[in-house]
Amino acid sequence: MFNYPLDTEPNVLVKLGQAATGGIGPDGDIVAFSLICQHLGCIWGFLPTGTSPPCNMGYKAPEPVGYCCCHGSVFDLTNAARVVGGPAPRPQPQVQLELDASGAIYAVGMGAPTIFGHNTGSSDVTADLQGGNPVG
Repeated sequence: MFNYPLDTEPNVLVKLGQAATGGIGPDGDIVAFSLICQHLGCIWGFLPTGTSPPCNMGYKAPEPVGYCCCHGSVFDLTNAARVVGGPAPRPQPQVQLELDASGAIYAVGMGAPTIFGHNTGSSDVTADLQGGNPVG
């Protein structure tokens, strides 16, 4: 877990084991997303394929997904965190990543949609970043 673009905004960095939209690395399978659910702002968790969240042992992840135990939103992490279940109205914001020659990974931006709780109505995602200190 890491905070970006503000020091109060948690994100998750995961190696999915299969190519993903916006993925980096040799296999294109390293991605990062805001952990703040787009439904009501709860924190969701990463589920590898075939695993269950602690709140719903009857659910088995058919692929690497994000699962929010608050209300059951499910996000397809291989496909830009597209909503595949539950009440979330939009996908999770994806952190734009870069990989340098040494293999270090850097967060370099945020993709749309706006992080939950920061929507000012601007079409510029960066204009919505308020209420925290930028991570440098």
